[in-house]
Amino acid sequence: MEPKTPLKEIPTASIENPYASSSSRSYALGLLTLVYSFNFIDRQLLSILQESIKLDLSLSDGQLGLLTGFAFALFYVTAGIPIARWADRSNRRNIVAISISLWSFMTAISGLSQNYVQLLSARVGIGIGEAGGSPPSHSIVSDIYPKEKRATALSFYSTGVNIGVLFGFLLGGWLNEFFGWRVAFFVVGVPGIFIGVLVRLTLREPIRGLMENKIVSEIQVSFYEVIDLLWSRRSFRHLALGAGLNAFAAYGVLSWLASFFIRSHGMTTGELGTWLAMSTGLFGAIGVFAGGMIADKLAPRDKRWYMWIPASAGAIAIPFMIAVMLVPGQYTALILAFIPGLMYNVYLGNCIATTHGLVGQRMRATSSAILFLILNIIGLGLGPASIGVLSDFLTPSLGTDSLRYAMLILIPGVTIWSVLHFYLASRTLQKDLAAAPD
Repeated sequence: MEPKTPLKEIPTASIENPYASSSSRSYALGLLTLVYSFNFIDRQLLSILQESIKLDLSLSDGQLGLLTGFAFALFYVTAGIPIARWADRSNRRNIVAISISLWSFMTAISGLSQNYVQLLSARVGIGIGEAGGSPPSHSIVSDIYPKEKRATALSFYSTGVNIGVLFGFLLGGWLNEFFGWRVAFFVVGVPGIFIGVLVRLTLREPIRGLMENKIVSEIQVSFYEVIDLLWSRRSFRHLALGAGLNAFAAYGVLSWLASFFIRSHGMTTGELGTWLAMSTGLFGAIGVFAGGMIADKLAPRDKRWYMWIPASAGAIAIPFMIAVMLVPGQYTALILAFIPGLMYNVYLGNCIATTHGLVGQRMRATSSAILFLILNIIGLGLGPASIGVLSDFLTPSLGTDSLRYAMLILIPGVTIWSVLHFYLASRTLQKDLAAAPD
């Protein structure tokens, strides 16, 4: 069933566009990217602190995996769908402002946790708050940039992942070393509340459809119509599975790489946080932005580049990730980690932009939430938790090397699987994009 959203052509000159100038678009994109950065600073902070938390609260790797993975992801994706539906019919700017304020508050009070249940409850609150960040932001970005620049803009927005990882590792590592993990949560959490106020006061809600010279009907397409449309597109099914499996590897690395270097190479959190800030933070941001920009440059010749590029990036990452796990020297391993850091987030902007290209304009936030539901259940939910459980299983026989082999067993194989799905998505992508509704 094809959803029908009534649209009509309008002269764009008859409506005041709050994002007519490049400076207004750049400000909005920059501010939303800052919000997304804090999303990942608050989310990623736990991975550099978890060895200290494990010792202080007497936790297992399985419990840590739930904190960074499944428990967080469950509430993140569950809350994401209704919030996205709200965003497709309401003021998206206000939703983003409320969301960052909530998750930042929950991050700050994480430092007060005295046991596992309290810390888990705070992580649930962070997950609910962060569910309101990306889908409304994706929709705003798609409404202020034309489709031929959308993958570049969404990839720039997606660098927030890596900027957040950079500062999460950097600040978390040194704050933990000098002041302890509780202070780190408070210092990182509080600024996000003020950014929420800044979003509410300075960001303007864009007019839906104006960039496409359309007026979008106030009638919202049903959730089931969006699901039916996306599921009917073979390219989306493979794209979503490819993204989820890529995220399994990426979140697995983000959640456990610091612990691997601490256990297997005896590194301190301060020095290690600086290295990982560069490899998974700075280089990751370069990778995700370059992936979208290159795809937008090549797509006029062939739309399949939107899937070929993440497939190629995943294939390149595999041998380097294996080497990181196996080489004996810690600095050799850290240098090799720059290549997976560069490659593992290339998929993100391309997948979001392609998903928006497959649906109508009042479906964008919902389609993002559906993509992120799949991505986060497979990636964030199963990635860190699976590695943690396997590490616990291997501990009796391998000791401190259990984490090394848990990552080595899971991450390369899952990445190969992801590459296959991105390739399969490319085979029907052009036909599915051509059939997209208005």
